Amino acid sequence: MKVFSNSEVFNYTWEEVSTANWRKYCPWNQKSTHVVAVDTVSRSVDPETGILRTERLITCRQSAPDWLKSLMGGSMDESHVFETSYVDPRNKTVTMVSANLTWSNLINVQETVVYRPLNDQQTRFEQAAQITALCGGWQRIKNRIEDTLVSRFHENAIKGKEGFEAVLAMSRRVFAEERERERMSLLQAQAGNIRMVATA
Repeated sequence: MKVFSNSEVFNYTWEEVSTANWRKYCPWNQKSTHVVAVDTVSRSVDPETGILRTERLITCRQSAPDWLKSLMGGSMDESHVFETSYVDPRNKTVTMVSANLTWSNLINVQETVVYRPLNDQQTRFEQAAQITALCGGWQRIKNRIEDTLVSRFHENAIKGKEGFEAVLAMSRRVFAEERERERMSLLQAQAGNIRMVATA
């Protein structure tokens, strides 16, 4: 088993991050083109805790090394990941737990991601993944498979941070524009009321 871990800080509030997280794989993110589909399977809110629980199926298309394809006996370009997330508004945490569905009899990948406030203006991102090759054979082959997947996690982590930064920046801009439109509409309505009173 190999372990990948990563920690980042986003200069955005937890509210901004937890909201933008649902748009992480949208067209604003040019770094996540390997994610080709995100399907929501179920969504519910615990009435006692207020925790939002969501299950999603994520489809990725990313080429694997030829030696790994030949070892696994087929195409590995498309894969499916099952993700369960928990948004806890009281404790201000977003926790996402995911596992691979594709090739799960040969490779087991368990990933946990947590977003929590670092302070009023920053959010910490913590990622941990356990990667285990289950296929029989020499330990050297298992190690190579696990090392390859750890390297892929590292590459995707760099792209993921860049892509999510773009989504966060666009979300902040869009929300600011929407708030400005609402403010202008309110001012126009107030001006209209003043004119009506003045001419009455």
